[in-house]
Amino acid sequence: MKLKAFLLKHKWQALGIGVGIIAGYLYWYYIGCTSGTCPIQSNWHTSSLYGGLLGYFISDLKKKPQAKKEDQDGTV
Repeated sequence: MKLKAFLLKHKWQALGIGVGIIAGYLYWYYIGCTSGTCPIQSNWHTSSLYGGLLGYFISDLKKKPQAKKEDQDGTV
C-alpha cells in the first residue's frame, strides 16, 4: 500500500526515470562509443544511469512550486 501511494505521489518522476533509462540504453546501443574511451557512452549501465538521472531532472521541472505557509499572525 505504501509503495502504491509513493508511486502515485511521484508518478512523473518515476516515468521520467524509466524513459530516461530506456533512452540512455538506446543511445548506447545505437550511437555509443566503440573505442571505450568515452566515460559515459562506453558502458550500457553508465549510459542508462545517466539517462535516468537526466529523465528525473527533466520530469522534476514539471513540479509546481509550493506556496509559503503563513505564520499565525498572518505574515509571510
